[in-house]
Amino acid sequence: MSELMKLEAVSRRFGGLQALQDVTLSIGRGEVLGLIGPNGAGKTTLVNVITGVHRASAGRVVFEGRDITRYRPYETARNGIARTFQIVQPFPELSVLQNVAAAALFSGGDGLRAANRVAAEKLEFVGLSAVADKPAASLTLAMRKRLELAKALAMNPKLLFLDEVNAGLNSAEVEQAMGLIRQIAGGGVTIVLIEHLMKVVMSVCSRIVVLQNGALIADGSPSEVVSDRRVVEAYLGKKYAQVASEGA
Repeated sequence: MSELMKLEAVSRRFGGLQALQDVTLSIGRGEVLGLIGPNGAGKTTLVNVITGVHRASAGRVVFEGRDITRYRPYETARNGIARTFQIVQPFPELSVLQNVAAAALFSGGDGLRAANRVAAEKLEFVGLSAVADKPAASLTLAMRKRLELAKALAMNPKLLFLDEVNAGLNSAEVEQAMGLIRQIAGGGVTIVLIEHLMKVVMSVCSRIVVLQNGALIADGSPSEVVSDRRVVEAYLGKKYAQVASEGA
């Protein structure tokens, strides 16, 4: 598997808070990578640094051999990196279609007509074609999550960060979301899945990395990570690790 992205000793400070500390990580082209850890571990901060929302205080972010450490969000988007947000905030007064078209334009689309065409395709993929003309404010949480995914896909990503796309969903909705993730990965998009539901991580990810207090503490296959003592103590707990190992 060839390397798509490389993080070299990436750190980020907010005043006296060390949010990320010397994170070194390689992401392979075509893989589905799980990123887990306790609340406040630095997962979303890491995505923000990669996508240009925050600047790295130290270290480098390299994507397809190009140093993108100082890129702004629109530059990372136009180079093939997209993300969803943990807190879903669509443009409420715009239609569902217009929300997705806006994302396509942000990533450097070829005009409004092309953006609308892309938006319609992505809405069909996530199952929202029937509500394309409705205001985004009218959608349920599950539908807003799918809208967020459609917006990210409209940016035609090579690398897609999914930040807790299953939070707040019921079991049936989670199963539906897992199916979409598998389809996206099957289409050749590299995925980094930031997720607290270990059922999802264990099911769809071929590799897992773990952050704690801004530092990378584990990197390996799902079975390796759930049996890692540091991960058990920092995040999973002995009960979950025992159940996971028995089910492996």
